Amino acid sequence: MRSGEPETCAASLITLLKERGLVLATAESCTGGMVASLLTDIAGSSAVFWGGVIVYSDESKRRLLGVDRKLIESRGAVSLEVARAMAEGILKVSGADFSLAITGIAGPAGATPEKPVGFVCFAWADRNAESITESRQFEGDRAAIRAAAAAHALSRAAEFAIGVPGVARDTTVDIDKPMGPVYSDR
Repeated sequence: MRSGEPETCAASLITLLKERGLVLATAESCTGGMVASLLTDIAGSSAVFWGGVIVYSDESKRRLLGVDRKLIESRGAVSLEVARAMAEGILKVSGADFSLAITGIAGPAGATPEKPVGFVCFAWADRNAESITESRQFEGDRAAIRAAAAAHALSRAAEFAIGVPGVARDTTVDIDKPMGPVYSDR
């Protein structure tokens, strides 16, 4: 599945989750609950969507998901490592089958030369301790960056859930080159 319109990605993921009997949980920072909203816009999603948390501040990442303070201080709240810790944290809290996490810089402020506006880190994890992390550089204003990040997270969640051939679950791959480069911590 390629990233597309967020609503289409959400609907496709809900259908897949129902077919597979899987439950998803989310941890969102820069998207502020956009992924959860897209999923709950679909009737019947409660059968496969546990829910999610918005962990916008560093403190909420620590207190709600157990992200280590030292990890945030050393790598930054917008990092692959923190995204992975968020995905693992929401799995522990929820008991879901798998999770997705998003943390990024939607702008217009908060950027650094290493992490410009539009830089977003993602993680998907499951109960078998398998995970994927990746980052993207999205273009546009705050709304466009957030929408693109939500669509990408949902699209990749579907691929993670079904184990798309050629996508190893413990590595990062670039499936949408036009959206920007992929950076991995692996």
